[in-house]
This record gives sequence, C-alpha cells and structure tokens, in this order.
Amino acid sequence: MSNSIFKGKTLMITGGTGSFGNAVLNRFLSTDIGEIRVFSRDEKKQDDMRHEFQAKMPEVADKIKFYIGDVRDLASVKNAMHGVDYIFHAAALKQVPSCEFFPMEAVKTNVIGTDNVLTAAIDEGVKTVICLSTDKAAYPVNAMGTSKAMMEKVIVAKSRTVSPEKTKICCTRYGNVMCSRGSVIPLWIDQLRQGKPITITDPTMTRFIMSLEEAVDLVLFAFEHGTSGDILVQKAPACTIETQAKAVMELFDKDGKGEIKVIGIRHGEKMYETLLTNEECANAIDMGHFYRVPCDKRSLNYDKYFKEGDTERNPLTEFNSHNTELLSVEQVKAKLLTLDYIKEELKKDEK
Repeated sequence: MSNSIFKGKTLMITGGTGSFGNAVLNRFLSTDIGEIRVFSRDEKKQDDMRHEFQAKMPEVADKIKFYIGDVRDLASVKNAMHGVDYIFHAAALKQVPSCEFFPMEAVKTNVIGTDNVLTAAIDEGVKTVICLSTDKAAYPVNAMGTSKAMMEKVIVAKSRTVSPEKTKICCTRYGNVMCSRGSVIPLWIDQLRQGKPITITDPTMTRFIMSLEEAVDLVLFAFEHGTSGDILVQKAPACTIETQAKAVMELFDKDGKGEIKVIGIRHGEKMYETLLTNEECANAIDMGHFYRVPCDKRSLNYDKYFKEGDTERNPLTEFNSHNTELLSVEQVKAKLLTLDYIKEELKKDEK
C-alpha cells in the first residue's frame, strides 16, 4: 500500500473502537496520513483507546480524533464527516445470538446505519467508502447474516445512484477474524486458565479463519483495486472447530489436563460458512488472492431481466469453508503464533 494515497488525507472509521479500528490505527498512525477519525457511541471505549495510543504512540497519537455518535442517527454521522476523504465502515452488531434475540436492533445498526453512512458520505463528497461485511451474509440463516445481506444490497444499490468519480462505494466480505473482540479464542484461553473444559459447538463445523491484519489487507485491496459496487472476497483457508480448539490447547494447556466439551449448535448457526454463493460465482472475477463480484449494472428497465440472460458462466461453484483448503492443527497453531494477541497471552503464562 503506497502511503502517498493517504498522505495528508482524513480517514474515518465507523465502529472505530473495535478490533478492526485498532488494527487500522496500528497500521496507519505512523504513516503520512493526516488524520484518523474514530466514530463510535461508547465514550469509555474511546477514552481507553485514547489513553492506550497516547502511551503506545505518543508522537502521532494527536492524529486520532474521537467523535461520539451513532450510525443509526444520520445527523450525528454527518456531523463527523466534514472534510473526510475516506471511510472504512466497520460499525455493526455482529454477534449471532444477540442479533437472533434482537433482530430489529441488527436492522437498525447494520441496514439503516449503513444507509445513513452512505447517504452522509455522498452528501459530504467523501471519495471512497469501504464497507465491511461477513461470510454470514451469503445464504444467511440467522438475523445477523440476514441484516448483513440486506446491508450488502443497500451498498450495491447506493453505488448505482452516485458517480464513482464522486464517491466510490465497495464492500468486503470475510470470515471469522481470529481473536477479535467477542470471538471464541479469547474465551477458550480464559476457560483453560480457569481449569474449565473448552466448550465447542460441533467438532466437524468448519469456519474460514483470518487474522486482523488480513482483514485490513482486504479493505486496502478493495480501496486500491475495487470498482464502485463491487463485493470483494479474500480466498481464506478454513478449519474445523475441533482443529482450532486443539491448536489453542496445545499452545495454552501447559499441564495437559485440558478437555474439550461439545455443547451443541447455538441458535442460527451453520455447519459451514459461504464466502461466495453459487449465483455470485457465475460472475466472480478471480484476482489472485481475492475474488471480485461486480455489481449488476443493468438499469431499472426490468424488461431486460426477463428477456436477456447470461450464457457465459464462471466454472467456479460455491466457495465455502467445506470446499476450501482445510488447515491442520499445526498449520492453525502457526497462524495463531503470528498474532500479537496470542504472543501477549503466552507471555502472561510465562510469568
């Protein structure tokens, strides 16, 4: 990523106090970027983040500006956007059970909130907006995935209403980010430390796995190479939940007494996740480490939908966590050992 693209520019991250926002700050603060705006609704998390970066990167911490607001409120989003060049839209309700119990809350944040961010961005002349989606949006079976699927539809539809020269709007879709807030690995580490068994839902369930760094890479790839209306997908590896649990045990279960306890599938979970649907594969463009799903650029003349079809089709069929490369315990361990979170936690155990 050439820093010059961001030289002197203002980047806004919605939901910026989350795992993704922290990863972006770690990556960008020391570059020649002008300002990074962290937009979120929790003042405690903002205060914690402010102190953390003042301690960690004092010479550049003043580049971070904190804005209290909520993506559900168009006025608060717009207020934070004056003079913004680029936006990474990461604000979301993303835990499957909480969205399952409170689906309208998921709609307000994930669907209406995204519409608000895009409306404000277009009004304020923001040059590029990259929105973060999830594998759960492909063939969704739960409220979280359904709200994210609707979010993607809003993004693609919105991209048609504005010239890409004015505002480019892209979407990235990726799988589970290891050790992100609310994810399963930190929970397992706590369980092991307390002498409790690791709880897993179903040993044969598969999930795509990637690091926060890879999530940032995908967003930057979309930023540089995406066309407005695109959904961009990273070709992530996957593993079974049992493999992931065993890898964590081998790293953190020092006395070998740890156990794995199967608790069964939770509300709204799938046995495997899909990053590209069979229908999307028909038009997906292979870009090496990534797939690009271009937006359907047909106009509102519905006649075309009934009279014209596509005869050419990409040979790729559905890309899911059952048919991608499945990692072994050793490979998952190697991936885990690249993560700062795991390195820090292992250091704690050495003391």
